[in-house]
Amino acid sequence: MKNLVEYLSQYAAYHRDPRNIATHFVGIPMIVVAVTVLLSRPGLDMAGVWLSPALLVALLTGWFYLRLDQQFGLIMALLLGLCLWAGQMLAQQSTVVWLSAGLGLFVLGWIIQFVGHHYEGRKPAFVDDLSGLIVGPLFVVAELAFVLGMRPELKQAIENNAGPVALVPGR
Repeated sequence: MKNLVEYLSQYAAYHRDPRNIATHFVGIPMIVVAVTVLLSRPGLDMAGVWLSPALLVALLTGWFYLRLDQQFGLIMALLLGLCLWAGQMLAQQSTVVWLSAGLGLFVLGWIIQFVGHHYEGRKPAFVDDLSGLIVGPLFVVAELAFVLGMRPELKQAIENNAGPVALVPGR
């Protein structure tokens, strides 16, 4: 298995335009919530825990993130927990509400992603490597950490591999 720097560097190579990165702060969370919502049916409330395909996917994904990095893994687990909560709430609504919310978020999230990749001038990372689908949400959390001045050593390692984020959009 690749390490955190390798996964994030590979993903970052497709995301050097700041406008593309900005769209990912909106589009990727929408897609993650959408997938969680859609996978929250069928579901069963057992002792206050909503058992659904979404829970299984979140547990496996959370385990992947924790193995890569404890700090980011804990943040991702918290965020996935919030997605599971939203998924459970929507899964218990009418089919129209549940499906409209899930599909609406999914489609809008991908539209936002493709607008970002238009600015980037590159296809999304997952086209070349499906692991980009699981690394994308982690990339957003890492980029937020970098904006907040956290994990400068990780940011530098990624930029050494993928290059810096363009200071002037489109260049």
